[in-house]
Amino acid sequence: MKPTLSYQHRRVLVIGLAKSGVAAARLLVELGADVVVNDQKSLSENAEAQKLKELGVRVVCGGHPLELLDEPFDLVVKNPGIPYTNPMVKRALEKGLPVVTEVELAYHISEGPFIGITGSNGKTTTTTLIYEMLKADGKDPLLAGNIGLVACEVAREAKPGQWLVTELSSFQLAGIDQFRPAIAVLLNIFDAHLDYHGTKEAYVAAKANIFRNQTERDYAVVNADDPIVMAAASSIRAQKVLFSATKPLGEGAYVQDGAVYWNGEPVIPIADIVLPGQHNLENITAAVAAAKLAGASHEAIRRVLATFSGVKHRLQYVAEVAGRRFYNDSKATNILAMQKALSAFAGEPVVLLAGGLDRGNEFDDLLPYLQRVKAVVLFGQTAAKIGRIAQQAGIETIRYVDNVEKAVPVAFELSEPGDVILLSPACASWDQYKTFEERGDIFINAVHKLK
Repeated sequence: MKPTLSYQHRRVLVIGLAKSGVAAARLLVELGADVVVNDQKSLSENAEAQKLKELGVRVVCGGHPLELLDEPFDLVVKNPGIPYTNPMVKRALEKGLPVVTEVELAYHISEGPFIGITGSNGKTTTTTLIYEMLKADGKDPLLAGNIGLVACEVAREAKPGQWLVTELSSFQLAGIDQFRPAIAVLLNIFDAHLDYHGTKEAYVAAKANIFRNQTERDYAVVNADDPIVMAAASSIRAQKVLFSATKPLGEGAYVQDGAVYWNGEPVIPIADIVLPGQHNLENITAAVAAAKLAGASHEAIRRVLATFSGVKHRLQYVAEVAGRRFYNDSKATNILAMQKALSAFAGEPVVLLAGGLDRGNEFDDLLPYLQRVKAVVLFGQTAAKIGRIAQQAGIETIRYVDNVEKAVPVAFELSEPGDVILLSPACASWDQYKTFEERGDIFINAVHKLK
């Protein structure tokens, strides 16, 4: 861990615990800060807060009392999931206090450089691909960020020259100050998390923050196929490196003549890539660009792409049962993610499992993609909405069930050998499940019960 005096003797308020808040509080104590922790959950139900209290940290639990900010603080570190409309956060900003997320702390203590990856879809797959490519090349990278590994904990272990491959959400990027990745990847941007950011402009600005502190010595890996991404990167200082899943570029990473290319040289034929789907070619070309900039060899990249079959819950192949192939795409929590999943199986008969949290949106944009679906099994708050669009698409077989576990055997009964049975909900899981991972695990277990 790089020594820093940036936080010594500073009064820091940490708002919201969970994994990132606990890690931030512990690190700040170690760096010599005077830390106060505030969390919504009551102390009696808050094991994390109790442990911090044993370390001598002052904890204020059971709500967010605004009077706490009458005390003098130098900095606020907030859990990324807490929106800027939260009264405590709003009050802190009104008082002129800097409000950051723990990614900022990670940057200040890391001895290794960062590769930062963000986008509306494909972040986890791309992050994992880059990590695996560098690992296959013997570079001993570290994996961190929104992928489930708290960045400031991982950054403790980084050695000089050791890459931190870091998945970054818009929530995290909205709360940076000096964070500067040596390589920044922006995959795509579409309407998402507007309930958090308020406007699409604010959401795009948060994503574009990944480039904000880069200099001419850094690299920005930019999607040439996404006009919003190109606009967001139009005035950056970093060296711009393009990628495209649809057209030859001559430079950067792109698809040409049935292969993935890097700067005019073929890296791997598309036929040798295990990961399915056109949308994954976007993730793959982005990963190739970042990995090559970080020094990975063609051979290491080829080995990974010839064996990597996907990240769990992201168009993950589960099993074949009686001639039916089951895929778990529980991470598809929005319409675009489902569109990409269905596009991956163009020309194949699909039985679709979908539904979940109702955020107030309609699903009309799914209409052209549902033309290739033979049957749907629906659950959750949005079941009726998706069912209406399925009817418009001419799907005759529509079934409604209580949950994912009950959907699996119904889908099996509606299918035939050669069919794909796809869980791709197009909705968040929170109406029935704590996380999309829990929803996906239930799907996987239900599939294995069919054997």
